[in-house]
Amino acid sequence: MPVITVEGPEMQDMDRRRAFARALTDAAVEAYGLPESAMVVIMHENPLECVASGGELICDRGPRE
Repeated sequence: MPVITVEGPEMQDMDRRRAFARALTDAAVEAYGLPESAMVVIMHENPLECVASGGELICDRGPRE
């Protein structure tokens, strides 16, 4: 059973989250040739105040583009 783990910012929109999970599942089905029921997608959502890059918190960089 393939497990796809994604680390990223919070997704507030459930429709976008569903579409993302669907796209990842479809890509894994194509790559592995296994049924979609065998795929597991885990999304770890991290608030921008809990992620830093280059020593700077992402939330301190201003609005997202």
